[in-house]
Amino acid sequence: MLAKTMAFIKQNSRILIVDDTPANVFLLEQLLKISGYTHIVTLTDSREVVATYQTFKPDLLLLDLKMPYLDGFDILNQLNALENDDYLSVIVITAQSDKENRLKSLELGARDFIGKPFDHAEVIMRVTNLLEIRLLHNATKQNNRLLEERVAERTREIENIQLELVNKLLIAAEFRDDDTGNHIIRIGQYAAVLGQLAGLSASHCQRLTPAAMMHDIGKIGIPDGILLKPGPLTAAEMAIMKTHTQKGADILTGSAGAVLQLGEVIALSHHEKWDGSGYPAGLAADAIPLEGRITAICDVFDALLSVRPYKPAWTMVNTLDLMTREAGHHFDPELLGLFLDNVDRFIKIRTDCN
Repeated sequence: MLAKTMAFIKQNSRILIVDDTPANVFLLEQLLKISGYTHIVTLTDSREVVATYQTFKPDLLLLDLKMPYLDGFDILNQLNALENDDYLSVIVITAQSDKENRLKSLELGARDFIGKPFDHAEVIMRVTNLLEIRLLHNATKQNNRLLEERVAERTREIENIQLELVNKLLIAAEFRDDDTGNHIIRIGQYAAVLGQLAGLSASHCQRLTPAAMMHDIGKIGIPDGILLKPGPLTAAEMAIMKTHTQKGADILTGSAGAVLQLGEVIALSHHEKWDGSGYPAGLAADAIPLEGRITAICDVFDALLSVRPYKPAWTMVNTLDLMTREAGHHFDPELLGLFLDNVDRFIKIRTDCN
């Protein structure tokens, strides 16, 4: 097993030698070739190191400290500035045995030292040891990457199952006052578009779609006599209706999934108003979560245009007129401006999903 590992290291390792003295470069190169290493690049001009390092991608750098133009410390600083998360394998070549230079080299990422004049056995042993460490580092890194991918995949599977169950529950709840269930689908699509217009990342908008669909999940806990009442609610009935925000948050709370966590925020905050007159907490302006402000605009737009037990559908003209007048009162004025400037996109969603 050890012999196979050594053979693999010698056949696959890339070594870069940097020393301004050609004789030293030649000697090190020959020592390595005699020992079976074949992928070797040498430099005597320190100004070429970084470019060569980036293209050759060596597994090991043999680096002289005392050189013209850029010394070994300069090179180490430049390599560290590349922001490479890889294991930087550097053996410093130096005749300077003082403690200060060695400590400074170690602080900048050097892993070992080779003294001048070179001892063949010592050079090969130190090179081999460091390459073995790099091999182990790469194997560990690869295993960690595979593990992270498996965990991420399993997490996605769990979240997808959660979302599927929640979506079934949402559609069942929506059938109580919307015989198509399309309202929640449109809300998710509206929210993603408005989120994009507001500058949210693509991944955030992707989570926002299902999360916004959960905005009214708390209506599951509202009695039919109130939810389906074909007329104005009494003050007592309205108080019960308003509890759907907290009920929705309670249903979604405690999840480890990012989508359900966002759904909890939206369920609780989508009836808050910019001027602080909303519920359940009377939040105002930027104290209202952005996703709640986005969903509020989308929800009112779609609800006004839809038939409900307590009202007929509004016209598009009347709907947009009311929403315009509510800028700075019900709605975040900046978000509403983005919505109205791009209203054709939202109208298309409603037309396509009706």
